[in-house]
Order: sequence, then C-alpha cells, then structure tokens
Amino acid sequence: MTDKTKHGEQRNEGEGNKTAARQYNEAQHEFADSGKVDEKAREAEQALDKEQRELQRAEAVGKRHAHGEDPALRRK
Repeated sequence: MTDKTKHGEQRNEGEGNKTAARQYNEAQHEFADSGKVDEKAREAEQALDKEQRELQRAEAVGKRHAHGEDPALRRK
C-alpha cells in the first residue's frame, strides 16, 4: 500500500490519517533526540513573557479609554 495514487496525489485515508500521524510522531522523536528541547523551551518562555507584557500594556491602554462599566452587564 502506498501513500500516493498513481497520479502522484496523496490518497484520502479518511478519519485518522495514519500516514500523517506516523510522520508527525517521527518528527517529534527526531526533535526530542536533537538536543534542542531545552533551548526551544527557553525561547518559548521568553516569547510568552514578552506577549504577557504586550497584553498588559494593551489592557492598560483600553482601561484609560474606558468610560466605566457597561450598565448592561448588571441588568437581569
């Protein structure tokens, strides 16, 4: 059984594409074995810290422009 049809198109495997799952799993194992996990974890942490600061700044700007709480929030 091949992953491609005779015309070179990827065949439809339906729900649960085993070929894609196998490729994903192989790529994950390759990455884990590459020794770059700690480096990428640090990069992700720095990106999250930066994003959090940006969101806090945006929230502060929004609060400066706010005219109080929306009265519709308190209606029942």
